[in-house]
Amino acid sequence: MSAFMTAIEQLTTSLPQTSEEGDEEPPEPSPCEAIPIVVSSPQTTGRVVRPSKHHAGFLNPTIRTFSRKYFPGATSRLWNDWRWQTTHRIRTLSQLESMISLSEDERLAFTRSPTMLPLGITPYYMSLVSPDDPSQPIRRSVIPTIFETMRGEGEADDPLHEDAQSPVPGLVHRYPDRALLLLLDFCSTYCRYCTRSRMVGHGDIHLSRKRLDRAFEYISNTPSIRDVLLSGGDPLMLGEEKLSWVLSRLRQIPHVEIVRIGTKAPAVLPQRITPQLVRMLRRYHPLFMSLHFTHPDECTPEAYRACTMLADAGIPLGSQTVLLKGINDDVETMRRLMHQLLKMRVRPYYLYQCDPITGSAHFRTPIEKGLEIIRGLRGFTSGYAVPTYVVDAPGGGGKIPLMPDYVAGHEKDALLLHNYEGGLFRYPQSCATGPACPNQGGVY
Repeated sequence: MSAFMTAIEQLTTSLPQTSEEGDEEPPEPSPCEAIPIVVSSPQTTGRVVRPSKHHAGFLNPTIRTFSRKYFPGATSRLWNDWRWQTTHRIRTLSQLESMISLSEDERLAFTRSPTMLPLGITPYYMSLVSPDDPSQPIRRSVIPTIFETMRGEGEADDPLHEDAQSPVPGLVHRYPDRALLLLLDFCSTYCRYCTRSRMVGHGDIHLSRKRLDRAFEYISNTPSIRDVLLSGGDPLMLGEEKLSWVLSRLRQIPHVEIVRIGTKAPAVLPQRITPQLVRMLRRYHPLFMSLHFTHPDECTPEAYRACTMLADAGIPLGSQTVLLKGINDDVETMRRLMHQLLKMRVRPYYLYQCDPITGSAHFRTPIEKGLEIIRGLRGFTSGYAVPTYVVDAPGGGGKIPLMPDYVAGHEKDALLLHNYEGGLFRYPQSCATGPACPNQGGVY
C-alpha cells in the first residue's frame, strides 16, 4: 500500500459506512436540486419547501458528465462517499493533462522548480474546473502556475509569524483569549494561495496524541483562553471518532467556552458533511464553523446541501473569503458570492487581504481594491452581506480591520459624513467642554 493510501486510512480509521437514506437526527436535507426557499405567498404556510431526496452529485449534469468520462467505474454511492473522493484526488501532472489543456504557465509549475504546495483536488471540485480556460476563477485557485515559484518583495514562508507564537507545537496563541490548534496538515484540496503552504501537505503535522496532550495541557493551564479554533489542514478530514475525541478533550476544560472549526469541505468536498458527522458535532455546542468560500461558482447544489445540514444541526456558519486578483476582485462577483452565502445560511464574516506568502504576488490586490469592494457593498446590499475587510498583519500583529473613510470633516459641534451614495450629512456632536451643551440641553 502506498504511503499516501496508508495516511488516508489512518486519518479515517473507524469511520461509519456511507449513510443510507432515512437516517434520523438531524434530518437529512434534500441534496441537490433547487435552493431551499421559504414560500411567502398568501396561500402557503411559510414552511421551508425541500425537493425529494436523491443521491447528491448526480443531479448536476456537468458533474455527471465529468464523472462518467473520467471515473466511469464510480457509482453514485461511490462518488458521494467522501473517502472515495479523498483517495481519488487529482495529484499528478499526467492526471491533469488527461482532463484539461494546460497553459504554458501551468505546465512550467511542474517541469521547472517545484512549488512549495503539493497538488491535490477532489474529483468533485475538479468537475467545476474549466478544461480550456486558464483564467477561470475556480481553475486559478487550485491549479499551480510558475508564478508560485517566484518570491516577491516582502513575501515570506510564514509571514504571520505563527511559528514564533507557538508555545507548544501546533498551537498558536496570538490573542489573549483565543488559541489556534492545528490538528493535521492534510486537506482534500489545496488552495494555491494557502497561508500555511509551508507546512500543509508535507506530513509535518500529525494527529499525535502526545502532541495534542501538550496542547490541551497548555490550554488547561491558561485560563484566559476561552475560544479555541481548530484548523490545519482541514479538521474535517479526520474521522468522526478522532474529531470527537479532540472536541471532548476541549469540552473537559472549564474555561473553554467556544470551539470553532475552520474548514473548506462544504466548498471542495461537500460529501464530507454526512448525518453521522453532524450528529456527532451537535453534541459539542456551542460549536461554530468558519467556512472558506472564494467564488460564487463554488455555491453549487451540493454545497447548499452541506451547509443546510450543518445549519440544521444548530451550528452557526461564517465565511472567511480571501480577496484574490482575477478571481473575486470586483464588486459584482463579491456581491453575488455574499448573496449566495446568505441563501446558504452562511454569514459573511471576514474578507481577508491575501497574506504575503512566498509566491503570492499574482494573487494579491492593492488595499484600495478591497476598500472599493466594501464601498460597493455597504448600503447597496444587506448589512448582513457585508464582511469585515481585514489585513492579517505580517509579523504576527493580528487582524486589523479596514473601512472606507466616510468622515468628510468637522464643523463646530458637528461631524460631516458621506453616505454610501456620496451625499454629505451633518451629525451633531456632544459638547466636550463648557457648562452647557446647546445640542443636548444638558450640563457637563
